[in-house]
Amino acid sequence: MTNLFTRIKNTISADLHEVLDTKERKNPIALLNQYLRQSEQETEKVRKLLERQSTLKEEFTRELQFATDLAAKRKYQAEVASKDGESNLYEFALQEHAQYAERAERLKVSLQNTIDELQGLERKYEEMKHKLKDMHIRRMELMGKENITRANLRANTVLDENGNGDKAFAKFQDIENYLEKLEHQVNSSYYRSTIDARIAQLEKEMKKEEISSIS
Repeated sequence: MTNLFTRIKNTISADLHEVLDTKERKNPIALLNQYLRQSEQETEKVRKLLERQSTLKEEFTRELQFATDLAAKRKYQAEVASKDGESNLYEFALQEHAQYAERAERLKVSLQNTIDELQGLERKYEEMKHKLKDMHIRRMELMGKENITRANLRANTVLDENGNGDKAFAKFQDIENYLEKLEHQVNSSYYRSTIDARIAQLEKEMKKEEISSIS
């Protein structure tokens, strides 16, 4: 049964890697964006853990200070009770001093461990941020290369379609010839309408002059 589950797990893992490889070949930028989002989420989790560790350090510091102060206080009280011959009070204060002193030592060790762990976590967090920044820069570089590649591919398709640059040039030439022909037709139509209008105006003026001369 274990071997069966292992084979199923390996098969699923192989299929998943194949899908990811196919996706990467089709759109590497999209896969990189997904990986960046996951890395950013993990970095954010580390940042929150770093904040919790820093808070823990502050709590250990307060507890250590509290235990140290009470240990010193109980020691002083034990000395006072001893001088006054208060044996019961002296024993109680001495016992309290021992407990607080022991607690302070334990807290001191815990605080130092917390500080060391915090410093190590801070270094790793900074490394993660630098890694993320490098990946963002890398993504921009890849996007630039992808844009240039796509632009060159499209330009080459137009300029050298099917390996024949003359064919692409002929297309541009045909378009240019068509535009020149269209411009000529527009100009001719404009001049024709202008001439017709001008002749009609001259004829109208000539008729007016004839009528005036007869009158």
